[in-house]
Amino acid sequence: MKLRIIVTLKPGVLDPQGRAIQHALSSLGFGGVNDVRAGKLLELDVRDDTDDAAVDRMCRELLANTVIEDYRVERA
Repeated sequence: MKLRIIVTLKPGVLDPQGRAIQHALSSLGFGGVNDVRAGKLLELDVRDDTDDAAVDRMCRELLANTVIEDYRVERA
């Protein structure tokens, strides 16, 4: 089974990478970009019998820093 884990910074957490991307876009002439938030996308191929609790545990223990990041799981 294919999973996509989307990890994003929580609202209010400073995002220096997103700010740098926004600045670069502006420098390239893309002035209409008001904000950029950078995140990460992880694609996992897991056994079909992997339950939601196991996937949630993977995210909480390794894939996302739940102090500053949120995550969501999409089944492909």
